[in-house]
Amino acid sequence: MIGDSDAARPPRVLFSWSPSDGHRLLAFLALIGALGAIALAVLGLPPVGIHGPLHRFGIMDPACGMTRATQALARNDLARAWRFNPGSFGVAAVGALLLLRFAYGTASGRWLEIAIRRTRTLDVAIATGVAALWINQQLHAAMLR
Repeated sequence: MIGDSDAARPPRVLFSWSPSDGHRLLAFLALIGALGAIALAVLGLPPVGIHGPLHRFGIMDPACGMTRATQALARNDLARAWRFNPGSFGVAAVGALLLLRFAYGTASGRWLEIAIRRTRTLDVAIATGVAALWINQQLHAAMLR
């Protein structure tokens, strides 16, 4: 439509079924993440710090605290997970949904496909969420060191 800006249209989400899995790598990564979370819960944190390159300069990124938050989630300590990194809940939810998709697809032979049309509105929402998480992590820098 003439004059219809991309920003005014909401993102379009399309669901469909496929006879084959075009995203097997995502399920594999979700499985590795779940096994890693279990290992963190049972064995504890790794003996070495896993930090981004700016961490040594006091700049926390959105992933800071994710390892400790993942361990806390795996141990069902939701408050602690939230304190270390609220984004861990989103990562865990996406991982769980990917594993459910894989299990259903393997059992039924039908694979759920989701297509999301990118718009400026969606890009701004994602950028805003990442910026908010980044600011949150920076505000909690003393705890994340």
